[in-house]
Amino acid sequence: MATKVEIYEGAVDKGLEGVVACTTGISSIVDATLCFRGYTIEDLAANSTFEEVIYLLWYDKRPTTEELKDFKKELGKEMFIDPELVKQLQAMPTKDVHPMAWLRTAVSMLALWDKEAQGIDKAAQKKIGMRLTAKLGLLVALFERTRKGLSFVPANSEKTIAWNFINMLFGKEPDAEIVRMFDVCLILHADHELNCSAFSARVTASSLSDMYSAVTSAIGTLKGPLHGGANEQVMLMLKSIGTMENAVQWIKDALDNKVKVMGFGHRVYKNGDPRAKILRKMSEQITKKINEPKWYQMSALIDDTVQKEKGLLPNVDFYSATVYHSMNIPIDLFTPIFAVSRVSGWLAHIFEQYANNRIYRPRGQWIGKEGLRF
Repeated sequence: MATKVEIYEGAVDKGLEGVVACTTGISSIVDATLCFRGYTIEDLAANSTFEEVIYLLWYDKRPTTEELKDFKKELGKEMFIDPELVKQLQAMPTKDVHPMAWLRTAVSMLALWDKEAQGIDKAAQKKIGMRLTAKLGLLVALFERTRKGLSFVPANSEKTIAWNFINMLFGKEPDAEIVRMFDVCLILHADHELNCSAFSARVTASSLSDMYSAVTSAIGTLKGPLHGGANEQVMLMLKSIGTMENAVQWIKDALDNKVKVMGFGHRVYKNGDPRAKILRKMSEQITKKINEPKWYQMSALIDDTVQKEKGLLPNVDFYSATVYHSMNIPIDLFTPIFAVSRVSGWLAHIFEQYANNRIYRPRGQWIGKEGLRF
């Protein structure tokens, strides 16, 4: 008969809440302060670009002007998809297909066109990291244009990830203010300590599997509605409410009937998500710009009421929904866009895991039957 694994009382935490699984120097959350490599998210959103943040996450320092120039040049070289792979991807089903399921398969297929895909040494890590970061936005744009029956728009290697995504999605020169807002959104979503998808990437990498497998694992994890899909649900909620007049009654009924209001509360932040504050201002600005202020006004009413009545604060998903919607981005692409940004953080975690690796192998506390004989 097997012996029981000795588990200390209180050692089992559902969802691993509060359990420290590794050491990390990538991002930290202390109370309501989020930092990337020691820089607050407010500082980075106001003063940096997404490319600078990627460099910071990967190399643990701000790039010099020359380093940033070279880094963007290397990213630009990888902003293409092999024409044969484009054909294969365009042949994949898109009707009634979840965009994250399509993206998960597309990223896995990328590895088949990369001769260095199995490499995990330091040189290969950075090369593959560049490819994945440069191509993820291209894949999401390709999915959207393919399902609409539109041709693939090649990337401009001299432009940023944000500029290219908007340009490729809509097939026309993007508004500079919109590009900057989108760039800030990418910064805000780039990393978030040991979140569910970062953890799954690290677990896969810990077996010394390849980086494409680790990122595919992370995409599969982000696909879940408890992790990456909440901003989609926020926008669907707002669209179902429809008007400011309806919003007043809707929020009253929701609170009276204890209906869950999407986009509120956070597992780690108890005193507010700092990213939500930045996005609230952005939501007000962009909805005014497109002459549809009702989306912000409805959101602000719900936010203020839930805070007052329930003491719950919005998370990053709540206002990012109206920001993306105001950019005319389809609702079901909100989570794939999350991946376009978060791949930079996933890769930083993968690099860190490879550098100080031990395979993850937790134990489970036995609660089943014992002493049976067949």
